[in-house]
Amino acid sequence: MFSKNKKYNIKLKTAFLMLIALCIQAKAQTTTWKPASFEIVKSNYKTFKTTQYAHVFSGSKHNIVRLAPELQGLTGIELPLDKYKNGANAPLQLKFKEPVQVLVGVFHDENSEYLQADKLQNAKLILENGVTITGLPSVNVYAVSFPKGTQTLNLGKGLFAVLGVVKASEKLEPRNANFPDGILWNPTFIVEGFSDEKPLFEIIGGENKPVIDEGMSGTEEIQGGFEGGRVVKVGDTYHMFPTERAGEKGVDYYYDRVKTKIGHWTSKDAIHWKRESTIYRASGVYAVTEDDNPMNDRRAAIWSYMPVFNEKANKWYGYYLAYTVSKEIEPNHSFGRIWRCESTVEGIDGIGGPYKDIGIIMEPGLDSQPWEGRQGVASFFPYQVGDKYFGFYSGAYPFNSWADYPKKSGKGWFVALAESKSLEGPWLRMNKGLEPIKTIHPLFVENPIVSQLPNGMYIAIFDGGPDGWGHHLPNMIGYSLSADGLNWAGAHYLPIETKVDKWWDIMRTPLCLISEGNDVYTIVYNAIDLKRRFHPTGMVKVKLNKDVMELKLKELKK
Repeated sequence: MFSKNKKYNIKLKTAFLMLIALCIQAKAQTTTWKPASFEIVKSNYKTFKTTQYAHVFSGSKHNIVRLAPELQGLTGIELPLDKYKNGANAPLQLKFKEPVQVLVGVFHDENSEYLQADKLQNAKLILENGVTITGLPSVNVYAVSFPKGTQTLNLGKGLFAVLGVVKASEKLEPRNANFPDGILWNPTFIVEGFSDEKPLFEIIGGENKPVIDEGMSGTEEIQGGFEGGRVVKVGDTYHMFPTERAGEKGVDYYYDRVKTKIGHWTSKDAIHWKRESTIYRASGVYAVTEDDNPMNDRRAAIWSYMPVFNEKANKWYGYYLAYTVSKEIEPNHSFGRIWRCESTVEGIDGIGGPYKDIGIIMEPGLDSQPWEGRQGVASFFPYQVGDKYFGFYSGAYPFNSWADYPKKSGKGWFVALAESKSLEGPWLRMNKGLEPIKTIHPLFVENPIVSQLPNGMYIAIFDGGPDGWGHHLPNMIGYSLSADGLNWAGAHYLPIETKVDKWWDIMRTPLCLISEGNDVYTIVYNAIDLKRRFHPTGMVKVKLNKDVMELKLKELKK
């Protein structure tokens, strides 16, 4: 292995030893620390598993969104947020069967609401920036030693987190995990099954890999995969109308969103899909001006096809989005217009079309507001409430004022309601579109699809926003509830990776919430693996808790 050159051998040995040291260090950084058992004495505090989405404090929405692997699966203690922040916390007593190290998360903030690190005794800093908790400052993790027996954790005043207990013999190698500040995820959000609230839906399983992926039959001319649209079930057949990011060969993947198609796919089980036809195909022709000018091709990109059956007309209507496309300005698809089309085949079985365009029902105009931004109108979904119809419409990349038009846009994805007396229209922005609905989430709601639960409560399932591309959003499918179809409650998010193998980095758009009977629902969704250009489609099943459903309806009616 070694040569006769001593200097060379010394260098080689040194490099070899450094490599071994790095391997040992890497192993140490990814090996979970072994837990030690404990009991909580004279307290009704609950414990939690220290995992992603873990609910850290009772009486709060704060959840873990980043976690050093060493902490994974340990048992933490859910402390009452307000008491600890107000300094009214009573000393916590724990009983240990052996000497231990309690892992305490200390927030890097000098505010008196938080425990200060210099107040800790017998403490060793082991993980800098080791945990990210939504809505809170960065967290350093300290190991505090305690002997066997019943011990009092009188660590000092202010909020801290108990993230786990490990054996005294466990070797804790200090390092900096470099996780970001949790305030980037402010406001906090409620994750189903990880809060004080009982979950409305239980994730019961699904496919551990995409149901439509690159290379499968029907994907040959779809370079960038799928994004948005709707799935409906007619009889025993699922019909999916996704946006197909067709793209062009030799063109950067960013432009896959330009040359799009609306496809029609069918399936008997929401797992095995067959492509039936192309409903619409975008022109892909780029704009010649920066503003919303009629000399530009306004059908350069087509998105978000939403089929809705009109019982009165006995035919399927389709609502879809057509964009102008700029090659120079982000977002490159802008100034959306919502078209309505009708199937030329009457009856429920006419869902496959062909479809004919009827006209534009919503577009940028005198009723538009700056929050609708450069991308608005960016989606549309109609639903019936009594003898009226409401429609979610959206905007994105908002302008602070019209002085920023046409290209100085900010960040934000918003929805508001339009109303009509019929599915045909005319559709009018409610309250003249002055404000978007921020009760669901103040920064991101995209492509909501509305249906009703068995007790008549309305539910909107939507894209909850990415944790990527500089955004710090829930990165989960979201839903909002309404008793009257007009006033919408705060979002809850579905952590489907707790029951399905996570094959994606960024969760995107749900296409349906389809009742299968026995309180089971199917969700088909699009997601992104950042290592790949093709955006696949997945499927998951959830089960409705009817008791929670009734409780939610009572709360909404108060």
